[in-house]
Amino acid sequence: MIRDARVLRAGFVPREIEHRNAELNHLSSVFEPIKSGEPTDTALVTGPSGVGKTCLSKFVSERLREEVLDVETTYINCWRNYTRFRVLYQILEDLGETIDIHRQSTPHDELIARIESYDGPRRIIILDEADQLEDPSILYDLHSLDRFAIICIANRETELMSHVDDRLRSRLQSSEHVCLEKYHDEQLIDILQARVRWGLEPDVISNDQLATIANSAAGDARLAIGTLRSAASAATRENRDRIVDELLQQAATDAQDQLHQRSLDSLTPHQQSVYAIVREHEPLSPGSIYDRYTDRVDEPRTKRTVRTYLQKMVQYNLLVADGSSRNREYALVDSSVVSTPP
Repeated sequence: MIRDARVLRAGFVPREIEHRNAELNHLSSVFEPIKSGEPTDTALVTGPSGVGKTCLSKFVSERLREEVLDVETTYINCWRNYTRFRVLYQILEDLGETIDIHRQSTPHDELIARIESYDGPRRIIILDEADQLEDPSILYDLHSLDRFAIICIANRETELMSHVDDRLRSRLQSSEHVCLEKYHDEQLIDILQARVRWGLEPDVISNDQLATIANSAAGDARLAIGTLRSAASAATRENRDRIVDELLQQAATDAQDQLHQRSLDSLTPHQQSVYAIVREHEPLSPGSIYDRYTDRVDEPRTKRTVRTYLQKMVQYNLLVADGSSRNREYALVDSSVVSTPP
């Protein structure tokens, strides 16, 4: 049943981007100056989870590499690489400049100096989940370097801006902003049909079944594709020659659980502490969460940072917020799925 499993995996960049022509043209135009050797603006790509921010950014950078010989791309997931050192190290690793770097002792200034001295091909740096950066000054470090073009990906512009100082905020606000909205069901069906054409044998799933998947995904392409993948995997395990309706509901649940667990596994140590506190004592107000958090960890982050952690977990369907901003309380979305204790 499965001809090419790659197209059903998270992170796969398709040959064509469905229903993002305006955004594709906008982001491509930002990097048009690279073709003539000119510097480019920073691009800020925002939108809720599952709307194709990462896919669009990778697609544009790959298409530019096909047109321009001396262009490379570095992709950094800032949820995993959330410190300034880790981001700098990842960039230098792609440049082949990390042989004599010591993670514990090499100062940041030396890493910056090495990046500043880089004179190789122009490079697009994709900073995914940029609002996860604990020290956003890295954006300022990279912003003025002509050899690098920057794409910052975040769920919301306001959350990224809340972390930065006035100097960097001004630069980011003047950058090119590409905003993606949630998909409609019809758009998700088109996306799923394309994945079926590339990845599955003919006639293994109907359009009505794809509509069912799209409806259950509520505008989230990651969840829709994950459901299709789970359904195809289940049908294959059961030696079926097509996907039957009975498999779809369980596939949707499995895909949701996988996304949920992936988000839990991606939490930083401080975020894991915050999540564990909510899990143990839900529901809790932000103030109560912060008081418990400062008692639990060494070198606690600021109250504003912890509020950002909570907002991020709500966006990724790990927590639910109930009540107004003054009386808000946080609880787990699904207490049956737990994170690894910090």
